[in-house]
Amino acid sequence: MIKVALEGAEFFAYHGYYPEEQVIGTHFLVDVAVGFYADIDVEKDNLSNTVNYEVLYNIIEEEMQHTRKVIESVAQSILNRIKAEFTFIETAGVTIRKQRPPFRGPLKQSVITLSYQK
Repeated sequence: MIKVALEGAEFFAYHGYYPEEQVIGTHFLVDVAVGFYADIDVEKDNLSNTVNYEVLYNIIEEEMQHTRKVIESVAQSILNRIKAEFTFIETAGVTIRKQRPPFRGPLKQSVITLSYQK
C-alpha cells in the first residue's frame, strides 16, 4: 500500500459553535493521509500513478474557507471530496486541530479525526 499525506497544513478560519468564534476566528492545523494500491512504474515518473498532494491541499484549503459550527463537518467535507476525486483510494483520514479553543483554562488544541476504509 502507498500512503500519501500532508501534515500540519496551517489555516486561519472561522469555524466554531459560538458566534464570537465565527467573528474572531482562530488557527487550525490539518493532516490528511490516503492509502491506495498501485503498480507504480518509477521509471515513468508520472503523477497519474499516484495521489497528487497539491490537489489534496487545494481541497483542504477550499473546505476550510466554508465556516461551520463544528469541525467534524469540515473534516467530513474534506473526506467526501477526497473520495470523489481519487476513487481508487482504499483508506483516508482527516485530522483537524483547533489551536487554543476558548476554554476557561489554558488548552493547546482540540482535535478530531475522521477515518475512511473502503
